[in-house]
Amino acid sequence: MTAEVRSHTYDGIQEFDNRLPNWWLWTFYGACIFSVFFWIHYHTIGTGDLPGEAYLVEQRKAAAALEAEMKKNPVTEERLLQLAENPTFVADGKALFVQHCSTCHRENGGAGKDQFGTPGAGANLTDDYWIYGGDPMAIYQTILEGRQFPDPEIGSNGGMQSWRHLGTGSVLRLAAFVLSIKGSNVSDGKAPEKYAKKQAK
Repeated sequence: MTAEVRSHTYDGIQEFDNRLPNWWLWTFYGACIFSVFFWIHYHTIGTGDLPGEAYLVEQRKAAAALEAEMKKNPVTEERLLQLAENPTFVADGKALFVQHCSTCHRENGGAGKDQFGTPGAGANLTDDYWIYGGDPMAIYQTILEGRQFPDPEIGSNGGMQSWRHLGTGSVLRLAAFVLSIKGSNVSDGKAPEKYAKKQAK
């Protein structure tokens, strides 16, 4: 049997007019059929989670398990650092931070100048200088209890209110976010307060 040759040529080369193998055709047809069911399942009726959404669901479950464990056990530095590595906890903490803390610390935590050139009333949380300590437990306690009592180091009451009323879960999320931005040194960050102390890395 003589193979058919296509009439056109490229650089003097002709092609055989061979039929595609059945296994290749069935692979192609199968992929087309699969894509239809995939589109219906994930994009039309929404009965399945796309990989990104499935990851978020998994992270939320992990965050809920961590929070449930935290309610049974005391807060420790190790647990706070663990929460700061959980993207769901950090994302939730960022949303709370923007809602409750951005007036003083700005949304990025740097307490930089606003559109009118006025710096935030709070401290820069992205540098290495901390008024009340930058270790995980100090950050957690500052958010939980606030710093309203007379502080001999700064000669007046602290300007940080307590956020205990938001609940332990929210305080943990806020602490996780602050720990996640600590040391990021945003470009528009506020200069350190005169009574802040540099924390050793």
